[in-house]
Amino acid sequence: MYADNSVALHDVSFSVQPGEFISIVGHSGAGKTTLVKMLLAEDKPTSGSVFFESVNVHEIPSNRIGELRRRIGVVFQDFRLLPQKTAYENIAFAMEAAGRKDDEIHVDVPHVLELVDLGDKMNHFPGELSGGEQQRVAIARAIVNQPDVIVADEPTGNLDPVNTFEVVQILKKINDLGTTIILTTHNKGVIDSLRKRVLTMDRGKVIRDDREGKYIL
Repeated sequence: MYADNSVALHDVSFSVQPGEFISIVGHSGAGKTTLVKMLLAEDKPTSGSVFFESVNVHEIPSNRIGELRRRIGVVFQDFRLLPQKTAYENIAFAMEAAGRKDDEIHVDVPHVLELVDLGDKMNHFPGELSGGEQQRVAIARAIVNQPDVIVADEPTGNLDPVNTFEVVQILKKINDLGTTIILTTHNKGVIDSLRKRVLTMDRGKVIRDDREGKYIL
């Protein structure tokens, strides 16, 4: 519940297994982004608890929140790339922030760019890349520190159907390699093509939880 007494989430309870691919769907305002913020300890529940493995994320001391967030890679709708840095430098910057060594950076950045099919664009600036390519750089940045979970918050919201398909295929590839994926979206085509678990939200509540679901609202 927010300060103005508006209820963002109510009576929500679910779990995600390691290696799972789960999509959280619902109209704008359904509570999807609030869920993501609570997982990242950016928002705190008015009541109830959010656990990452056996740890209550809202009981983690502030000086250790960074450890949690290094285990959760986040992909945003608006890419959030640094415009003055190349694709390579954007990803290297995330590794530097995590305390990784130069020799690791030199090996891992080209590797993840190849994984997202951008090995030939590593020296391009964001302004020289298409929207789909920028989102793939953002995905590479999210996975380069080998997190346990990727949270993709409306990652295809600004993309055309072709680029949307490519981004979803990359997320599936990452999931196949063992990373848990939590995807929030209101793109019916994406959900129907995945045939993975779908959690449907409406006005702050979970109204469906389908193991191999489609977008039904």
